[in-house]
Amino acid sequence: MYTSDDRGILFSKSLERHLFDGQRKSDFTNITSLRGVYLTNKLDEGRIRSVISFNRGRTWRQLDKPDNVECQCNLHIHGEHSRNNRIVPMLALSEPTAIGLVIAHTVGDSLSSSQHPDVFVSSDGGYNWRGTLRGTHHYSILDSGGLIVAVEAQHEGQVKTIFSTDEGQCWKSYNFTEQPFFFAGLASEPGTKAMNVSVWGFRPEEDGQPMWVTITIDFQSLITRQNDQDYEKWLAHSTDGGDVERNGCVLGVKETYRRLKKQSVCRNGKGFVVSKKQSPCLCTREDYLDYGYYRHVNTSECVRQSSAPNKTLELCLNGEEDELFTAYRKVPSDRCEGGFSP
Repeated sequence: MYTSDDRGILFSKSLERHLFDGQRKSDFTNITSLRGVYLTNKLDEGRIRSVISFNRGRTWRQLDKPDNVECQCNLHIHGEHSRNNRIVPMLALSEPTAIGLVIAHTVGDSLSSSQHPDVFVSSDGGYNWRGTLRGTHHYSILDSGGLIVAVEAQHEGQVKTIFSTDEGQCWKSYNFTEQPFFFAGLASEPGTKAMNVSVWGFRPEEDGQPMWVTITIDFQSLITRQNDQDYEKWLAHSTDGGDVERNGCVLGVKETYRRLKKQSVCRNGKGFVVSKKQSPCLCTREDYLDYGYYRHVNTSECVRQSSAPNKTLELCLNGEEDELFTAYRKVPSDRCEGGFSP
């Protein structure tokens, strides 16, 4: 997998052995709930393992182990490859209005059809994860992340909808029908601002023919509270320890968001707009790439690409000749100011 410059003309290697099934499908996922986060799977010594990037493919690392699981291993996210093989019903889910929220089916050790995946949730864009539901589920993000709804997949008979108002820490069960119901799917209005969700499937009739049914559940009367006291400021990409000045700096910018506290049973509402404050960071070596080099997963070691030229490139762009030296270039979309200058 390769990343380009801001013009989409010059490409540098980002990740080797990226999983691709040859059918125009790959396990690559753009985490839209936090800027600069990419998630994908790669082949590693005959196994499929997950890696994540928090700076648009500049560096990659494995996912950390959650605190609430027994496995002493990294997490691995099921992607398009697993969905095509019917191991999971859904891919990782994130939405631009649900800041930091990611829902995915994951396992430990490595991805395979012999392991039963569970549902995990991250509230900080993929830095930390926690197990939240056992088994495979269909899930949907409502109310700009203030509400998550899920239904167990491949469940026959009495279907129950479960929902969470604290990003998957606690779940409540709701039985919406007394009659046997064969679940087929979960649907909600695009954009995540809605507070209703439709569960659809079929019921067997006396003549043996199925009757298709859609049941819509509206949460507006259940979650009515709207209060400024239920919001908090959250610094994206912040981690414990390290350089305080650099904490939260990704692609040259710190971003502080206003979002709901997890403990608040409160709704964002239809008029919710993502509010954030940006401040530039001083440039460091991390804000620059070496054209013609790439980094190994989990290390900062630069390795020269075998296909990279050993001399100056001469390119004809817009009728003029450009010279490109195999040297530093700023990471595309990086907005750092001052500091390190190569």
